[in-house]
Amino acid sequence: MKQVVLVRPGEFQLQEIPLPAAPAQQALVRVRRIGVCGTDLHAFEGRQPFFSFPRILGHELAVEIVECPNNPGALSPGDRCAVEPYLTCGHCHACKLGRTNCCEHLEVFGVHRDGGMREFMYVPVDRLYKSNELTFDQLALVEPLGIGAHAVIRSGLAPGETALVVGGGPIGLAVAQFARATGAQVHMLEINPSRRALISRLDFPVRANPDAPLADVVFDATGNPQSMARSVGWVAHAGRLVFVGLVEGTVAIEDPLFHRREITLFASRNSAGEFPRIIALIERGQIDTSSWITHRMTLEEVPELFPQVFRDPTCFKAMVEVNGPPVLDAHRDGPRSTRDTSREPGFQ
Repeated sequence: MKQVVLVRPGEFQLQEIPLPAAPAQQALVRVRRIGVCGTDLHAFEGRQPFFSFPRILGHELAVEIVECPNNPGALSPGDRCAVEPYLTCGHCHACKLGRTNCCEHLEVFGVHRDGGMREFMYVPVDRLYKSNELTFDQLALVEPLGIGAHAVIRSGLAPGETALVVGGGPIGLAVAQFARATGAQVHMLEINPSRRALISRLDFPVRANPDAPLADVVFDATGNPQSMARSVGWVAHAGRLVFVGLVEGTVAIEDPLFHRREITLFASRNSAGEFPRIIALIERGQIDTSSWITHRMTLEEVPELFPQVFRDPTCFKAMVEVNGPPVLDAHRDGPRSTRDTSREPGFQ
């Protein structure tokens, strides 16, 4: 099978390797789509926390099941699934509290262990969430939507409150969509003109400068330490600030302002249990990602096109399409069909 490995900062390699042996109780899946996000860019640039090289990137994944052991979710070969990329221990303090998204021993596909930039991979059965209706593009976007959904839950945002989302990338837009679903009044702050145009088409008020009243809840989705520090100033008295973006280093905030307004500060990490709800919302048409994907590349094109895509200011979400071979390697007890449904009616 083919895989793309980030061997060191700034250098991808396209490799061909045999399919590894199957781990116990894991499904063999054919990767169909890989969403590319800021985490992948930071890894490419060598500034992603908790990261080591070499590494196969890819944690926003849509897959097709090839082989699946007995499982309680009734998954079958041919099922289309989103992959929840968070692997937890189940026994640490956070896991016992039900806060598995911040497991003390958390491993994430594409960050702590190899991810989905390859034709096939093995995934624990309980990390697969199927849909009979969603396209592979939609399934790959469930993970970033989960980041936004969890941030809104963390904030305790209530109907009628005001929310300001700083940063209009995919994560910021996901936050805005779930914030609006709570009944809050949502505004966005984004300096990129092409992103402001996309946000406006989704009927969110968006501006380049903070010239509106202070917000009950401010979500900073920039991953920029200067922006995160400034965001404190846009929170109303007794309001909440949620750091959704992750930055390597220190964020310095103005303590007298922080205390005078008695601001509550939240960190928001990953998502926890939101995948089924998000899939249902997309299926019902309540969450729309149809305008998200602006750039596409094949797996083989990643080494060449990945740096170019992120230099393009019009890029909102890049998607890697994996075509793959028609059959698995013969050493796996003979050929098994892996029919390419990615271009059939009803699929993007």
